[in-house]
Amino acid sequence: MKVLLVHNFYQQPGGEDQVFHQEGDLLEAYGHTVIRFSASNHEIADLSKWCLVAKTFWNTKTGTHIRTLIERERPAVMHCHNIFPLLSPAIYYAAQALHIPVVQTLHNYRLLCPSAILYRAGHTCEACLGTATFWPGVLHGCYQNSRAATVVTAAMLSTHRWVSTWSRKVDRYIALSDFARKKFIEGGLPADRISVKPNFLHSAPPSASGKDGYALYVGRLVEEKGLAVLLEAWQHIGMRLPLKIVGDGPLSSMVSKGMEQIPGVVWLGNQPREQVNALMQNAEVLVLPSLWYEGFPMTVVEAYAAGLPIVASNIGSLSSLVEHGRTGRQFRPGSAHDLYLQIEWILSHPQALAEMRQTARAEFDRSYSAESNYRQLMQIYQAAGANM
Repeated sequence: MKVLLVHNFYQQPGGEDQVFHQEGDLLEAYGHTVIRFSASNHEIADLSKWCLVAKTFWNTKTGTHIRTLIERERPAVMHCHNIFPLLSPAIYYAAQALHIPVVQTLHNYRLLCPSAILYRAGHTCEACLGTATFWPGVLHGCYQNSRAATVVTAAMLSTHRWVSTWSRKVDRYIALSDFARKKFIEGGLPADRISVKPNFLHSAPPSASGKDGYALYVGRLVEEKGLAVLLEAWQHIGMRLPLKIVGDGPLSSMVSKGMEQIPGVVWLGNQPREQVNALMQNAEVLVLPSLWYEGFPMTVVEAYAAGLPIVASNIGSLSSLVEHGRTGRQFRPGSAHDLYLQIEWILSHPQALAEMRQTARAEFDRSYSAESNYRQLMQIYQAAGANM
């Protein structure tokens, strides 16, 4: 099979970029030919405001490039990851005009929410879910904290909903969890076109023992990730379980201040993937204090591959990805006190933690291996072709 993979890279590398690379490598490992077509948000700096607006709605140039590429290569399927803002839905139309099935992975909630995260003012927000105009998002300036920018995003989403792009020009959607699938159905996407396939790792490290005795946070330093909750909990935990924080972002100054004031907190900034994997190998637990409906953090898969239990907010997809008492512990979203209690439980139950390590790795082998993911991906491609 020849597969066309499409992705709009972000300015700050993240999980979506990693999945794009991983799935390409996976397909090639199984003997398929992979053609990659991409854009990068670093290109935005060279565009005028109105040019960017136009491309967000309909990028004629990209649509033409995709059409030419398909005519030359004749792939069996076009699999898209992120198309916002530079690629645009024009690529769907180009593929379908040439009778090439289109698969779209739903890494975030962009089709339901201008900010893509269903989160506003410190809480989850579903005000735009199912609306025709996304007016609540415009009113609050949810995209980039700007009403003008939100108007553009909302207008693009509304226009393509009105002309049935989302329901007619994509043959198969991939939601990353059952929770996400339910949200997209509530938002109006056709239920019979949404498959569930989790993220995965192409190759897994050996399971480790967590011998260095620290907790680990890996992710962007942004409000919706629950950094304030994390730091508040560690004011009471301190050196009993040191905390290493990996990542960067708008809340870097808050994390830096927390490192100065809270014993045991160390901020390592961004780290290469190899170093993150090494940190997971030696950690006691991974902490995910998210306040929003996470899509499917790659850190979950990476942690389970290392046999690393997870302490996570009981919210959205995390509620099912982390099994309380089996692969980790859950706590009430936004509650630093409940997070503190779960860490206290971890510290006082070393044997249970050791058993969780084994269960976490078993969960990876069962659900998130390359072999399992490849089988699911082939089934989705076949379903997309059958829909043509």
